[in-house]
Amino acid sequence: MKFVSIIMGSKSDFEVMNECIKILEKFYVPYEIIISSAHRSPKRTYDYVKNAELKGARVFIAGAGMAAHLAGAIAANTTKPVIGVPLKGGALDGLDALLSTVQMPAGMPVATLAMGKAGAINAAYLSMQILALEDEDLRAKLQEDRVLKAKKVEIDSQSVEKFI
Repeated sequence: MKFVSIIMGSKSDFEVMNECIKILEKFYVPYEIIISSAHRSPKRTYDYVKNAELKGARVFIAGAGMAAHLAGAIAANTTKPVIGVPLKGGALDGLDALLSTVQMPAGMPVATLAMGKAGAINAAYLSMQILALEDEDLRAKLQEDRVLKAKKVEIDSQSVEKFI
């Protein structure tokens, strides 16, 4: 079975990463989620990535704060797409996580998204777009979602519009 793997560095990350889960569930996309740390449990992270690949993981989403090496640790152990979600926390309020996630060495890519909730939501959407390359049904669902979002903008605008 093809699925998205969500790995977060600590339990405190769950509130934000749950936003990712909500989107995947809305589209009925299978996922796994675990807590594993690049620093505190590197063997667990390595073992999980290798196992998840064998089970059918097609995309990995990593949510982590502070030093945020989780996405890089995952990328070092797979050739599947890795999406990093920098999370707030620590003395630099997420800037450290953003910089740690975005500055990967050449040849070891991590798609780095916005910090926090927006990043978690966009990680779900980006992972689904990757899956949709080979899944026509999911592609159609994503296209319909775009149509509904555009329609909502029009409806919202109608409530405030004023033209001369």
